[in-house]
Amino acid sequence: MTEQTLLLTLGDPNGLGPELVCRLLGSGELPSSRLVLIGPETALAHHARRLGIAPFWTRVSDPGECPDKPVVLVVPEGLEDFVMQPGQPHPEGGRAAGLTLEAACGFLLAGKAHGVVTCPLNKAMLQDAGFDFPGHTEFFAERLGVGRDNVCMHLGGPRLRVSLVTTHPRLADVPALITRERVLRCLRLTRELVRALGVDDAPIAVCGLNPHAGESGKIGREEIEIIGPAVDEARAEGIDVAGPLPGDTVFHFAAQGRYSAVLAMYHDQGLAPLKLLHFYEAVNVTLGLPVVRTSVDHGTGYDITGHDVADLGSLRAAIDWAERLVRGRFGAEKSRS
Repeated sequence: MTEQTLLLTLGDPNGLGPELVCRLLGSGELPSSRLVLIGPETALAHHARRLGIAPFWTRVSDPGECPDKPVVLVVPEGLEDFVMQPGQPHPEGGRAAGLTLEAACGFLLAGKAHGVVTCPLNKAMLQDAGFDFPGHTEFFAERLGVGRDNVCMHLGGPRLRVSLVTTHPRLADVPALITRERVLRCLRLTRELVRALGVDDAPIAVCGLNPHAGESGKIGREEIEIIGPAVDEARAEGIDVAGPLPGDTVFHFAAQGRYSAVLAMYHDQGLAPLKLLHFYEAVNVTLGLPVVRTSVDHGTGYDITGHDVADLGSLRAAIDWAERLVRGRFGAEKSRS
């Protein structure tokens, strides 16, 4: 590939994905990368007609076709005659999302794109359609040969960047999932991210699991027996890291620039403060994949689909982050070769 190429999946076509893509790209706001849209054309056409936008895509069967076109569309096999049910959760929407992801993974494995940006899907509909995955992160991890345990979920905005040691388990299951190996792996991956973004001039902060980071073992020993040793090992590898630190104060200082990113132990510990600051502009990144993958940080929004009120900030930011990470990753690889 002679230029930067990104895949952009439409997600559940009954949800916000196709609408957001039409509103953003149909306005002429195109990124510097060439975009390969993947999903049913009927969904794009529906929203384009509704919005009075002329088709801004060129239909192709392979991402390499029509290289002079800035936006092309590949319709996966089986979705040529997809019938939309806008704003309604349905297993057919989950099936479309799953087939779209399968196609995207095939193109990525074949080296036909540098990265992928994903629009939202409905996890329940995905599973009802026969795709046994909790969501995008696990789908890409398995299909791209990495494995679910070797990736790290990260969400970021302009002021705050947060990685998660655990993703979506029950809160009661979290302590058993916090291991030295997981914490260390997430720190390594987070360091790669902040380097690629060019924001690695401050330490990565690590949250404790317990209130007050365990208060010297009085409120819990995970900080002493698991998290602290992982932090020490990371420092021995040359990673600039601070912690374990109390989760009720670390995000205040991170938002002021004291830390390049924060590693949280569980979902709501990290994402509640992030979404307080960056609800409309946060980006979801899967760390540890062989390619760049970013996503909008919101759901399918069935209730507002077709009303043109959904904010475009997260999709815009997801494309921007993907471009920055591709440049950062491939630039670093070129400098090492």
